[in-house]
Amino acid sequence: MQTQVTLRDVARAAKVSVSTASRALAGGGLTSKGTEARLQRIATELGYRPNTLARGLKTRTTRLVGLVVHNLTNASFRVLAEVAQRRLRAEGYQAILCITADDPEQEAVTIRTLADQRVDGLIICPTGRNGALLASLEAGGTPVTCVVRRDETVELETVLAADPEGAYAGTRHLLEQGHRRIGLIVGRQETTSGRERLSGYRRALEEAGIAFDPSLVHAGRYEPETGLAGCRQLLDREDRPSALFAANHESALGVLRGLAERNIAVPDDVSLLCYEDVPGFAWQRPAISVVDSGANAMAELAADRLLQRLRPQAPPATVGEFRIGARLIQRQSVRSVAP
Repeated sequence: MQTQVTLRDVARAAKVSVSTASRALAGGGLTSKGTEARLQRIATELGYRPNTLARGLKTRTTRLVGLVVHNLTNASFRVLAEVAQRRLRAEGYQAILCITADDPEQEAVTIRTLADQRVDGLIICPTGRNGALLASLEAGGTPVTCVVRRDETVELETVLAADPEGAYAGTRHLLEQGHRRIGLIVGRQETTSGRERLSGYRRALEEAGIAFDPSLVHAGRYEPETGLAGCRQLLDREDRPSALFAANHESALGVLRGLAERNIAVPDDVSLLCYEDVPGFAWQRPAISVVDSGANAMAELAADRLLQRLRPQAPPATVGEFRIGARLIQRQSVRSVAP
């Protein structure tokens, strides 16, 4: 039976004290980069695995950070997971990735589990239904950073896209191309992202002197099924819109299927604009015009904010909201029409 390698074994092999070995393996700049690299190499060669729970009880830190998203189908969540894990690992933390399917009950179980694991911090795209649990974590000294959505029931640090401005810019672009009947497929109105994107759409219409028509709006979860249902509903109208604005890239996939089902050509028959960019939209023929919400910048800023609050002797942070600007990328899926 193989004997478990201990921290003392690693220190002996490296010819350093146990305390130096502990600091080096913890990472985070507690020793020089060279010492950290050498101790990590020796620990790997010996097969040393730290007891995270024991270390956490002793130091009151676990070097674990929870990362909670709805799914990994959404490109923004994938970017968040990749960026956050890279940034956290560079600072000596490990990310625990959790998927909630945008379900408040699953989210509540996940938050409680992460609290039981004594995570040092949390980055979360909230459902908006578990604010009390998140506030309890924050009150207990575990910093929480919300991203993509705000939980409106509590005051927590939040990093968001400029959703109202992005949806406004996209709708205004369609109006400038002569479109007057613009169908919108958007998120649920109890979510901040869904509500803010609708508000940007409405503001652009109102500024153009066009009355808001709620029958041109289809709301639902951000998923392909919502886009497909919305596309079918809008195309079934006798006065069908000349342009569709899919306010999320997952919904846009359903819209593309709905258009293909009816052999409707983009942009000759209907113009199409999407919110959130993914590589496939540039490769599509015609390439899809988008409002890019800046997923990479959001992820970097969320990681920055959390890491700043995790650093030793970090000053108390004031709860703030940060916005990443959205930008319109014009490709070939929108054409001009006679108003």
